Amino acid sequence: MNIIFCSKGGSAPRSIHFTHWAHFLIPAALVTALGGGMVGLGYYVGVNKAPTERVARWEDELKLQRLQIEEARTLTQANIDVLTQRLGQLQGHVTRLNALGTKLVKMADIDASEFDFGSPPALGGPEEALADASLSAPDLVAAIDQLAAQIQDREQQLQVLDQVILTRAVQQEVYPKGRPIVKGWTSSYYGVRTDPFSGKPSMHKGMDFAGKHGSDVVAVAGGVVTWSGKRWGYGNLVEINHGNGYVTRYAHNSEHLVEVGEAVKKGQAIAKMGTTGRSTGPHVHFEVLQNGKHVDPAKFLN
Repeated sequence: MNIIFCSKGGSAPRSIHFTHWAHFLIPAALVTALGGGMVGLGYYVGVNKAPTERVARWEDELKLQRLQIEEARTLTQANIDVLTQRLGQLQGHVTRLNALGTKLVKMADIDASEFDFGSPPALGGPEEALADASLSAPDLVAAIDQLAAQIQDREQQLQVLDQVILTRAVQQEVYPKGRPIVKGWTSSYYGVRTDPFSGKPSMHKGMDFAGKHGSDVVAVAGGVVTWSGKRWGYGNLVEINHGNGYVTRYAHNSEHLVEVGEAVKKGQAIAKMGTTGRSTGPHVHFEVLQNGKHVDPAKFLN
């Protein structure tokens, strides 16, 4: 193959002769150059596009992490709210336990310094730290639930004990015990004696306590007044029903300080000593009835 070049200046034309191999080399060179250009262009585009895709992936990952962090924060706050609520409940239980314990200490007449519910209990002694002793969140919740159950159980036990002590206190309040006078002496006992008016043997169904005229006559137990007035042989009589089958009577009074239906307490003044009715001098005739039958008051004095 020949290529002829001609000039305008009149110079002789020039020609280039290509051999048979050149027919293949030139197109191959052109194809190679074109392919290289395309590869370079692709590389250039790829290099400039890759950071954009990476940034997009990073942004997606950051968004996902933000969502996970927000979910974790929400869950943590929910757990904190639950624990705070449980803590408030436990504090309420402990407050009630402290109040109930203080009440029981007073009712049982125990030394307050022995059981001071306003201070934490004294603890001590050497201890050795355990490996992996820290509690996880589920373990902490379980420990709090277990403590709450123990506190509730102790509260129920103390409430039962409170009822027992209260019942005993009520029983002691209404159980006849003690002397019906503040000052004075025993002038006659329960049983057969010589009647001071007839001189004959007779049954004396109570005890007599002599003293100063107008001195206090007191109830030996709490109860309700069922009689306050005159009765044959007794003069001015006060009768008190204490429940559980017990009734007490206080006779020969000069004055009454209580009325029928009135609730009285143990040791309360209910009358003034006198000598009304069948009496030889200032004294109180004291009777105790159990289930409607007279019993010896002597066993109730101490």
